[in-house]
Amino acid sequence: MPVKAMFPIADVRVPVKRKKTLKSTKVEAIAEDILENGQTTPIQVREGKTGGWVLIEGYHRLEALRALGEEKIEGYEVRARLH
Repeated sequence: MPVKAMFPIADVRVPVKRKKTLKSTKVEAIAEDILENGQTTPIQVREGKTGGWVLIEGYHRLEALRALGEEKIEGYEVRARLH
């Protein structure tokens, strides 16, 4: 079961392939919505191999909160299944 927590935005690393998918208009729209309604959907991260967190889902939400000057973001820590 994923664990919901607050993560420091500065500690969340975005994979290089994901960085190419950023759309500034979408970030602006999400930032406006967050100002009105707060963050309604948590991001998903996994623990990084060298510390910090690696983003799995929620790149536009992460960038919207970063643009708003927030220091933390609500998210789920997703753990790999062991077989």
